[in-house]
Amino acid sequence: MFYGKIGRLDRRLTLPRELVFLIREQVARINVCEFCMDVGRWFSIKESMNQAKFDALEQYRTSPLFTDAERAVLDYVSELTRNKKVEPETFSRLSRHYSERAICEIVWLVATEHLYNLTNIGLNIHSDMLCDITRKRQAAA
Repeated sequence: MFYGKIGRLDRRLTLPRELVFLIREQVARINVCEFCMDVGRWFSIKESMNQAKFDALEQYRTSPLFTDAERAVLDYVSELTRNKKVEPETFSRLSRHYSERAICEIVWLVATEHLYNLTNIGLNIHSDMLCDITRKRQAAA
């Protein structure tokens, strides 16, 4: 029931859908939740998002694919995920690009992704190769 409620609340987010998936993917990548990384990429492929961006996520700080606003949010998300706190300068850079509501949505995404990650990691649930299956189907079509 709780996961269903998260999904219903996620549908009310105002952040761009690609950014939502980049945030979730970054948290899952840092937490090494293989299932969540795979599911996130599967959704991004299914919704025809910019796969080059997802491929370059590890290099977001230097990749020309990312805007300054995206770098600010990914720095914030990474710091919050790794350190469970955020430096004032990181928050200041984030707040130059995003409204209070958007920042609350970003925190919501980090918190709920942690829930998903810890659940899957704790239950030893790994990738089920959804990305590979989807890519093979697209290639065959």
